[in-house]
Amino acid sequence: MSKQAFFPSAPRILRLPAVLDRTGLARSSVYRMMTEGTFPKAVPIGARAVGWSEAAIDAWIDTRIGGNFTSDL
Repeated sequence: MSKQAFFPSAPRILRLPAVLDRTGLARSSVYRMMTEGTFPKAVPIGARAVGWSEAAIDAWIDTRIGGNFTSDL
């Protein structure tokens, strides 16, 4: 048996194109929903750059799926 170190994955920050790809939303929808408080807030990652927590985006997707997901598709 080989010895491998286990390192939990580090938190990731997603930029807008990755968020759009992952959610299927349009840019305007992301910012509108952020304003409404129904989408995770962006976090500053630089002087003029923002990103979103990958975990927050995944959690948002999970809540959207909710009870609508069936495993027998």
